[in-house]
Amino acid sequence: MIDKDLIIFDMDGTLVNSSITIANAINYVRKQLGFEPMDAGKILAHVNDPTINPAQFFYHAPRFEHDHERWFSEYYTRHHGRELVLYEGVRELLVDLKEAGFKLAVATNAYRKSTIESLTHLGIYVLFDAIACYDDVNKGKPYPDMLFKLLDELHVAKERALFIGDGPRDEQAAQRAGIDYIMVDWGFTDHAHDNVVHTVEELRSVLLG
Repeated sequence: MIDKDLIIFDMDGTLVNSSITIANAINYVRKQLGFEPMDAGKILAHVNDPTINPAQFFYHAPRFEHDHERWFSEYYTRHHGRELVLYEGVRELLVDLKEAGFKLAVATNAYRKSTIESLTHLGIYVLFDAIACYDDVNKGKPYPDMLFKLLDELHVAKERALFIGDGPRDEQAAQRAGIDYIMVDWGFTDHAHDNVVHTVEELRSVLLG
């Protein structure tokens, strides 16, 4: 069993297969702004790209605005029941980690309202001791703000925490926070290196032995 007290998970692409919903929600916002839809593959290829300004890339705006959040959450609320699914084995892994005594948390660049709706719909919200979302902090990932927020809220030293995510934004946030990191590759990001965990069962072996 891994020697940690707190395990923090990214949500989209790590716990939840939300690829359809994310692409559709971004295109819903684009529609409200008067823009043509963007190819879903292009959206997903850049969701975790730390080299872009996502507000500029997706919405041609210098920063995310309240209407972007409102429209994105509006789509999520209407459609998450049909489009979101947990990756196979995730629920069982979370239950076993909780029973083994780990604190569990989520750090996501999704908005809090959408995050709570998604995790509740999927039946796993009650398993987490805390969540940190894009609108909870000054800067989302790849900045470490939400990881520091979780450490403070749960009274855990950074050396006793582990962050699990599926993209470079997650990895950079962990590095900046000084938290150990595990990369998984069943999400949205194509990884150029081999130091990744390939399946939920492999992750289970790493965490629980």
